Amino acid sequence: MAVTHSRSALVAALALLPFALFGCGLGGDDEKPAAEQPGRAPAEEAATKARERVQAYLDAMIAKDAAAGRSQLCAPAQGGFDSAATGPNGDFADHFTVTEAAITDVRPGAAGQEVSTSVTVTVGAREAARPLLFTVTRSGADWCVAGEAPGGHTPAPTVTP
Repeated sequence: MAVTHSRSALVAALALLPFALFGCGLGGDDEKPAAEQPGRAPAEEAATKARERVQAYLDAMIAKDAAAGRSQLCAPAQGGFDSAATGPNGDFADHFTVTEAAITDVRPGAAGQEVSTSVTVTVGAREAARPLLFTVTRSGADWCVAGEAPGGHTPAPTVTP
């Protein structure tokens, strides 16, 4: 009797599974345009928003405005930002000046949009350009910088007709 009851419960659960998945967004509705699908942004919007967030962060670095830099970060990254950003190797350290910063490439990556930059730093009479790779992701309805790492991508070649 227990085997029959368990088997019936399993069959009932499997019969309801497609309806449960449909409620989670795994069913149909693929015909809707991207504008009608919340949480999905066209590639152009993602690249534009990523570029805007990183440019604002780069501008904050040049201005030595840590508060403006922090505001570009995702909430989890803001926690230890102040001590790390103004520390000896931080983006807003007092002993160097960011004289130039440029975005060199924007492309989709595994964790969001990857924005490659070149940052020129001056310490005394020495100047050095360093590549930085920012990861920008969507957080709710907004976009934010989720990470920063040394390095970056080489810009994609431009094709001229």
